[in-house]
Amino acid sequence: MALTGALLLLLAVAPAAVAGIFTFDEQHSQNGKDISFLYNITLIIGLVIFLLVEGAIIYCLVKYRARRGGPEAEQIRGNTPLEIGWTVGAAVILLALTVVTFVYLGDIKNPPASSANGYQAAAGVKFATRDQPSPPGNRALEIDVTGQQYLWRFDYPSALKGESDRLFSYFEMVVPTNTTVVLKITASDVVHSWWIPTLGGKADATPGFTNETWFKIEKPGVYRGQCAELCGENHADMRARVRAVPPDEFQAWAARHSADIKAAQVGLAQQRREGTGAQ
Repeated sequence: MALTGALLLLLAVAPAAVAGIFTFDEQHSQNGKDISFLYNITLIIGLVIFLLVEGAIIYCLVKYRARRGGPEAEQIRGNTPLEIGWTVGAAVILLALTVVTFVYLGDIKNPPASSANGYQAAAGVKFATRDQPSPPGNRALEIDVTGQQYLWRFDYPSALKGESDRLFSYFEMVVPTNTTVVLKITASDVVHSWWIPTLGGKADATPGFTNETWFKIEKPGVYRGQCAELCGENHADMRARVRAVPPDEFQAWAARHSADIKAAQVGLAQQRREGTGAQ
């Protein structure tokens, strides 16, 4: 009986233990929240079925275990109503999961419009995609993400800078809050995988192909991630970081960072001229 009690106790505390280990981190983008919701529904249903099945098995093992001198156990060769019942039950569960998934799939895939208090310049940014619907009103900030051994490069659209200026960054992506950010993800060498755990699912970065995902962060903060595809001996060092700031701070950062890049390019050109003796 002690063993039975221990097993029943284990089954009782299993849901709480699994919830702490296997659930998602707190999500800060709506697509991530929807993915987490679907995952949790599947996890809960799976846990309930697991507990029922394992509980029935343990009960039968204990209650109907063989005893010396006891009668031969009843031999059952099938139970048609029971078999029909669990087949229909499984079909109903799968159908319900399918319906719920399709209800949420559109919101996960399609980027929404930026909020009214988001970065307004995003309304003028060109949204060029393949097979991906643009947000309502085209109000999204599109950033090109390129993975290479062993870092990430982020190129911002021309609407944020002058035609002759370049705005890009490495390792850290700075974005405005309350603004839909669409990422066009690719790689320049081998396959990588973009993954910020608290901003939705991961997306593969494949040479010669552009993958897309999006997020929309409401509150300022720093969100860390990691390349999720083994890409070489220094794969563990290929980290990424997204820093969300208010729209006015983002505008100031873009202007300052673009000026720093331009100054560095001018300085580099000057060094090259001096090195070659050109005037």
